[in-house]
Amino acid sequence: MRIAVAGVGRIGAMHAENLNSMSSVDELVLFDPAPGRAAQVADGLDARAVDDLDTALAGCDGLLIATPTSTHPEVLRRALAAKVPTLCEKPIARSYDEMRALVADIEAAGVTVMVGFQRRFDPAVVELHRRIRAGELGTVYLARSLAQDAQPPDFGYLPSSGGIFHDLLIHDLDAVPWLVGEPVVEVYAAGSVLVHEAFAEADDVDNCVAALTFAGGAHALLSGGRQDGVGYDHRIEVFGSDDSLAIGVDARTPMTSLEPGGTAPDDPYPGFPERFQRAYRNEMAVFVDVVAGRAENPSPARESLISQQLADACDASRRSGAPVRLTEAVTA
Repeated sequence: MRIAVAGVGRIGAMHAENLNSMSSVDELVLFDPAPGRAAQVADGLDARAVDDLDTALAGCDGLLIATPTSTHPEVLRRALAAKVPTLCEKPIARSYDEMRALVADIEAAGVTVMVGFQRRFDPAVVELHRRIRAGELGTVYLARSLAQDAQPPDFGYLPSSGGIFHDLLIHDLDAVPWLVGEPVVEVYAAGSVLVHEAFAEADDVDNCVAALTFAGGAHALLSGGRQDGVGYDHRIEVFGSDDSLAIGVDARTPMTSLEPGGTAPDDPYPGFPERFQRAYRNEMAVFVDVVAGRAENPSPARESLISQQLADACDASRRSGAPVRLTEAVTA
């Protein structure tokens, strides 16, 4: 199987390395718009660097897109024209309207497009999803997620990040509704600048909360922050009538328990690549299986409209101070 990777910056290079380790990938082709970058990454892998996207697409069985977000629609449409199954890093487009038009093109083309929301590929999250769908939690009452960066992103990145709800919390706005399995009908969000004034200067916040109300009456509480002095932290808890389950709670969780016999964290994760290493590896394995026809697409493009709509609603609520009612909630 020949897999092409378009964009081999930090995330693309990591994906390329994971693909390179898979015995089912016979040939790995790398392209990057930055001169020399693809060749540099290829030198450390069993891969071939090419100078343009058309060459990368020629004869490939699947394409992974990790170019800058602004280029995703163009690159995706070229993959659709070539009838090449694709995994595209989130988001597939910058705005909801642009994304909706792109989803329509994807579905009209009949080409498989996976969206790179890595939470959906994390083994613990996958198991949580399975147990909820199997009814093991009974009636879901509440989902709670927490996402804390260990260190803030580069301040130069902030103006183009889309803001905390579209950048940091977008993964939880995808994963939590996917887990609960119901449309969100109302959103309330708030945020503050507590880490650095650079966030305010970028018209953003560095700590936030969001409350989601689902159609069936369940709720979700999401929180995000741009700095955690102990380490990177991501957890999801789901409380039901029959059971309560959590992911991200183990010896590396950057939290000290003050209860008798409580523990302190051991070697906390320094960042999201380390925390979700298994998820990223599994994501590539699933993508290869989807390309080969051995698996269904677990992260279709249409479902990415949900998190985009919710992030827009969170941002609007944070700015207005009022809840946002979703009269036309997107469903999977």
